[in-house]
Amino acid sequence: MAKGMSDKLVLAISSRALFDLSESHKVYLAEGVETYRKYQIDHEEEILEPGDAFPLVKKLLSLNASLGRARVEVVLVSRNSADTGLRVFNSIQHYDLDISRAAFVGGRSPYPYLSAFGCHLFLSTHAEDVRSALDAGFAAATILSGGARRASSAELRIAFDGDAVLFSDESERIYQSGGLEAFQASERQSAREPLRGGPFKGFLAALNLLQREFPDESCPIRTALVTARSAPSHERVIRTLREWDIRLDESLFLGGLDKSAFLEAFAADVFFDDQAGHCERAREVVATGHVPHGISNELKVQAP
Repeated sequence: MAKGMSDKLVLAISSRALFDLSESHKVYLAEGVETYRKYQIDHEEEILEPGDAFPLVKKLLSLNASLGRARVEVVLVSRNSADTGLRVFNSIQHYDLDISRAAFVGGRSPYPYLSAFGCHLFLSTHAEDVRSALDAGFAAATILSGGARRASSAELRIAFDGDAVLFSDESERIYQSGGLEAFQASERQSAREPLRGGPFKGFLAALNLLQREFPDESCPIRTALVTARSAPSHERVIRTLREWDIRLDESLFLGGLDKSAFLEAFAADVFFDDQAGHCERAREVVATGHVPHGISNELKVQAP
């Protein structure tokens, strides 16, 4: 953990997740690095539009004002160079975002710096960087474009899938290999055996500690588990969260129902799920982060 940041929840975010850089990215893809560099310098006084994760960042940073002290830190980690990143910092200043730390790595993956910054969560639009961060043990997700934005609400609402996100994918592997009956039998047998933690356990724990600093009746953070599990597999999840001493405000056990309507009803600011199909449907109603972790993503990679 970086000196002076050990008591903070730290989010690392890429430039393209924070701001809409779609036009300049098209230039990069079509004409290469040098033309992209010139384009950004020529437009560096033009303010960028907010990106898909912008409302989440704004709400997280607002928690510092609510608490009267800096408990949340947002760090910009970017494949840009400092030269091309000036436009990003100009936009940060325009929107009065309290972001002062950054790593501009000139075309390389920024994930090696996550540990030095002490990050709890990394958000990017670059799937390869996200996979590298997950492999290194960090909570990370690829932010997908689309989804409603709830910036007008002061309450921060974050929803999580269970298996391969908050929890390990050990149960999902049984389901994939043996089907629903084998999965339910295993969960009944292991009901009192806590699940191992998934990549987002540490982030949820840090978020939960932040929640506890607010009075219960006026906490501006609300969390939800939105899972395809149902009875009897719910018991192991509940007992696991008790074992971890982590509180979730809402738990939705949907038994395979589509999650989108429930995420819309919860009014999530962001939803994290490991399955690409769930993410594609969810992104129509909420900002969504794909977590490319666990067996479902291994099968996708191996598919011809």
